[in-house]
Amino acid sequence: MTTTQVYKSILSEVQDQIAIITLNRPSVLNAINNELMQELVRALEEADTDEKVRVIILTGGEKVFAAGADIKEMSDESTISILLKDRFATWDKVRRIKKPIIAAVSGYALGGGLELIMTCDIVIASETAQFAQPEITIGVIPGAGGTQRLTRVVGKHKAMEMILTGARITAQEAKALGLVNKVVPVELCLDEAKTLAREIAQKSPLAVRMAKEAILKSFDLPLSEALEFERKNFYMLFSSNDQKEGMKAFIEKRTAAFTGR
Repeated sequence: MTTTQVYKSILSEVQDQIAIITLNRPSVLNAINNELMQELVRALEEADTDEKVRVIILTGGEKVFAAGADIKEMSDESTISILLKDRFATWDKVRRIKKPIIAAVSGYALGGGLELIMTCDIVIASETAQFAQPEITIGVIPGAGGTQRLTRVVGKHKAMEMILTGARITAQEAKALGLVNKVVPVELCLDEAKTLAREIAQKSPLAVRMAKEAILKSFDLPLSEALEFERKNFYMLFSSNDQKEGMKAFIEKRTAAFTGR
């Protein structure tokens, strides 16, 4: 069963237990403006609260993911105007989505496009994908997490090189750096993301949510505190029906039927 929502700058549909959100500004290579981000967050939050949805896929289609932020929208901003608009508050909402987000990336993923990908949890890239933080070439720096998330993924030296030069890397280079999980032919990129999404969707939604939460905490907390957080989430799951069903199914050598309760 497929359901769709109508937006101006994105497409959103639910196929079985998977929400597929597509950036849809092809005339400007999916450049990310405020309207797109507002709609994206709304679609993500709707999927996050929809009990029929267990996994979210974010894509830009087969030609391009996003070539960066909409520079025309920002070019005349002042320090005070951009501060008062607090445009990155919208971006902060993406990282608060509880369900796993898989990015399916083809073509350019530059600037804000790469920053958006790094808020996702798993990244499937096609052979055409190119990644960069080119903000330095227009006199600014990444502002939606690029200096922080990229450094955590690829390390200080590579992040310095990419951000200070604005140079692009290929999908294969990104995979070697740990920036993407898998590289596939462009025609298989979305299908590969769907296959992975279906596999995750078969697991306990509660366990998936708490696993994602614990993994993300590892970036925010010292190891001792992060371990304590993990243990509390582990203990909490023993109050769920999914834990009882999962362990019973294992003992009985059958497939578990998880309900998210």
